[in-house]
Amino acid sequence: MNRRVVLAFVADAVLVVVFAVIGRASHDEAVLGPGGSGLLQTSWPFLVALVAGWLVTLAWRQPFVPVRTGLGVWSITIIGGMLLRVASGQGTALAFVIVASVSLLVLLVGWRVAVSAVTRQRARRVVD
Repeated sequence: MNRRVVLAFVADAVLVVVFAVIGRASHDEAVLGPGGSGLLQTSWPFLVALVAGWLVTLAWRQPFVPVRTGLGVWSITIIGGMLLRVASGQGTALAFVIVASVSLLVLLVGWRVAVSAVTRQRARRVVD
């Protein structure tokens, strides 16, 4: 598998875990929780949905594209993550859905926008 594809997937997965860490910390919950399972409990639905998002969008074809790949991966990650939370008896309060949607949008699409901007800037320097 292409190194850039692996890097993009790892970036997405790390950012989903960062989202879970920040969420747990903002609610004064131990990041790891009882028995070390808190972070896993919070992040697994979104990580599973992230994998589904990569598969459905064929993200490995264009892993750094913000709109086609980023928005597709984000939407499947948030919808799938929420559905898995419901199925596993975890909460999906409206405030959480909104905060998670905005946070994961910024994280999963934002890094792709930044990479695209840097790539465009470098391409302009080469042409000039």
